[in-house]
Amino acid sequence: MSTLLKIEFVIPEDKADEAGVFIASKVPHGWEETPGDQTRKFTLYLEDHPLGMEMVRAFEAHFPDAEVTWSERESENWAMAWKDFFCPVNCGETFKILPPWLEDDEENGTCHIIIEPKMAFGTGHHPTTSLCLATIGTLAKEGVIEAGQSFLDLGTGSGILGIGLGKLGLTGIGLDIDPQAIVCAVENVEANGVSGSMKTAVGGIDCLESGQAFDLVVANILSGPLIEMARDILAHVRPGGSLILSGILADKQADAVAGAYERLGIGSPERLIDGEWVCLVWRKVGGDDA
Repeated sequence: MSTLLKIEFVIPEDKADEAGVFIASKVPHGWEETPGDQTRKFTLYLEDHPLGMEMVRAFEAHFPDAEVTWSERESENWAMAWKDFFCPVNCGETFKILPPWLEDDEENGTCHIIIEPKMAFGTGHHPTTSLCLATIGTLAKEGVIEAGQSFLDLGTGSGILGIGLGKLGLTGIGLDIDPQAIVCAVENVEANGVSGSMKTAVGGIDCLESGQAFDLVVANILSGPLIEMARDILAHVRPGGSLILSGILADKQADAVAGAYERLGIGSPERLIDGEWVCLVWRKVGGDDA
């Protein structure tokens, strides 16, 4: 039976942001973060054991005071384990995320997104994902975004955000630099019946054609890349279009990310906060009501 390598890093809270950026640079798919008493635990799973041990050695060298442990886990038990604790997620008033075994076809006023849990990709439980979906639902109710418009989902992961947009009648593309993420996203896109609305591709913002613009760009990634790619991301927002950014810590990162975009002349964003996370929203890029 095949196995997964489970790796756990426990690091002081003041080093957690740096650790998250470091892990993302080595393993671009997702991980779990668990806060402790002045610490943060990072948990990730890899099928490639040599890559995993290389990751352990690199982390130990970069963070010598961290506690690092690893163990093997039977990969075939992963999907079954989800059934013990996966609960539906309500994301604002518009969306509800469910696993296939809890779908009952009764939407009851919400738009259902069916996600098959995977070891490395988002299920909608993280506040940054639910913040983005709730924001998308609000913008749709207000008529800021509407059916027939186009979208870019940058760092699509499991495809949740793009699927939600597809169910609202928008069409667009989900990009991710991790090929495994795109495999996962394709499965979820098909399971939700939005293959005609959402295309996927392996790549980042630089794989888009120059001048290709969207009515909505949403990027739920890390604060560092959001700052570094600010000019490139804005270049693909249609004039008067909307921009949603998340994956940002409210106290430590929001000002820096917002500032990078404000300096490009689009005004200040609306800030929507859930716990320690924030979602930055420009309803009309460059407009007075941004």
